[in-house]
Amino acid sequence: MDRVLSLLPVAVGVAAIASAVALAVFFVIRGPFGTVNDLLNAALAVLSAMLAWRLSGLGPLTYVAFMGAVIALVGSALVISETTGFFLAGLVSSLGFSLIGLWLLAYAWSMGDGVLRWLGLAAGALMTLGVILIPGIVMRLDDMDTAPAWICVGFVSWLGIYVAYPAWAIWSGLTHQPLR
Repeated sequence: MDRVLSLLPVAVGVAAIASAVALAVFFVIRGPFGTVNDLLNAALAVLSAMLAWRLSGLGPLTYVAFMGAVIALVGSALVISETTGFFLAGLVSSLGFSLIGLWLLAYAWSMGDGVLRWLGLAAGALMTLGVILIPGIVMRLDDMDTAPAWICVGFVSWLGIYVAYPAWAIWSGLTHQPLR
């Protein structure tokens, strides 16, 4: 069981990094890498929900993480099915990951003092910025070129999702730090 608990955060980190790489490759050469990114974001959401459950049990904030995973999955499904464009789907996914970030904030807060705790708090705080995008979802914004400037603040949450969260997850998995 300890091995599973140490491998799960590493899997979360690897999925986040792979998703970021797929997105970067998509912007450079296009092709199927946008869909690969969306599928990896979906996998990241599921793995994150599993991580929340394994680390926190079935408490209220774990249910928030579960809800976030479902919303992030909806975001991926919206763009993969071409129901919406990538922009609106990204807003939805950001909201989902912001709820996962809320769980991470609470979990990191409960960790012992140290750099890993602060990295978890930073990642969770950055991810949680995605809640700023709720009005954009309600407005059904789906064009990056005409979106209001405040939307950019919400997309800062992806620095948490693709940089700080995987760093925290991999580090905690390799050092067994989140295990209690």
